[in-house]
Amino acid sequence: MLFMILFTIILGLGMLTTPAHGHVPSAPVKLSFAERATLCTHPISKKLFTIMAGKQTNLAVSADVTTKQQLLTLADAVGPYICMLKTHIDIINDFDWDLVEQLQALADKHNFLIFEDRKFADIGNTVTHQYTQGVHRIVEWAHITNAHTVSGPSVIEGLYAGLNDHTKNQRGLLLLAQMSSKENLISAEYTQKTIQLAHHYSDFVIGFICQEQLSNDPCMIHITPGVHLSKSGDDLKQQYNTPAYAIGTLGTDIIIVGRGIYQAFDQAQAAKQYRDIAWQAYLDSLPPFDK
Repeated sequence: MLFMILFTIILGLGMLTTPAHGHVPSAPVKLSFAERATLCTHPISKKLFTIMAGKQTNLAVSADVTTKQQLLTLADAVGPYICMLKTHIDIINDFDWDLVEQLQALADKHNFLIFEDRKFADIGNTVTHQYTQGVHRIVEWAHITNAHTVSGPSVIEGLYAGLNDHTKNQRGLLLLAQMSSKENLISAEYTQKTIQLAHHYSDFVIGFICQEQLSNDPCMIHITPGVHLSKSGDDLKQQYNTPAYAIGTLGTDIIIVGRGIYQAFDQAQAAKQYRDIAWQAYLDSLPPFDK
C-alpha cells in the first residue's frame, strides 16, 4: 500500500511534462502489466492488461487479409498467442455479419480483444456515422478503434457520441501519435498535441499508436506497428523495428506484426515465436523484483 501511494505521488509529478519527439522518457517506476491493470479504471484498459498478464503475451497480429475465411483461419491459428487482433474490415471482399459473429466467438474462445484499425480522421458528425452506421457498424463489435487527431478534439468527441449505454464502458480509442512509414508528415508538435488530447479525454482514450513511449501514465497503452524479426522495410516506405528494440529500447507495450505472421507457412508457430521474443523483452525491462 505504501508503495502504491508513493508511486501515485511520483507519477503525478512526472505527468507535468510530456516527452519530446524522438526521446523516450524515464518512467518513475517500471510496473508490470498486472500492476498496471490494478491501476486502470477504464474497463478496456484493465481487460487488455489483464489478458496480457494472464496469457503472457504483448503481441497483436495485423490481419491484413482480404477474405472472410482467411481472417477466421488466421484468428483461430494465432489466437492462443495474442492479446489483440487488428482488423481492416473494409478490405474483406466477402464481408457479412456472420464474419463478425464468428470473429467475436474466436475472441471469446482465445481471450483476445478485437482492434479495428479504421483510422478515423474526419469531423465529429461524420465520424459518429462512420463508427455506428453502414455495413460494418464498427462500434457494435470492435473493442478498440483508432483515430488521427488532424481534425482536433472533435474526432474524439464524435466517436464518443456514437457510444450507447451498452458500449460506453466497453469501447476504447487509440490515437495515432506517430507512424512507421518513412517520410510521414507527423511533426513533433503534432505528437505533443495528440498526447495532450489523450490525457484530456482519458475516459475514452486508452493509449497510442506510436514508435516510442510517450506518456508516464501507467494506464496509457503504447502500441507499435511495423515490427518484424528483420529490421528493414518494403518498397512502399514501411520501416520495421525488431520486437526487442520496440519493447526493450523504445519502451512500448505491444507490438503489432503483420506480414511476418500472416504470410508465414505456419502462422501459429510464427505467432508463438514473435510472442516469445516480445514477452522476454518485456520481462527484461522490468525491475528484478517484478520478474
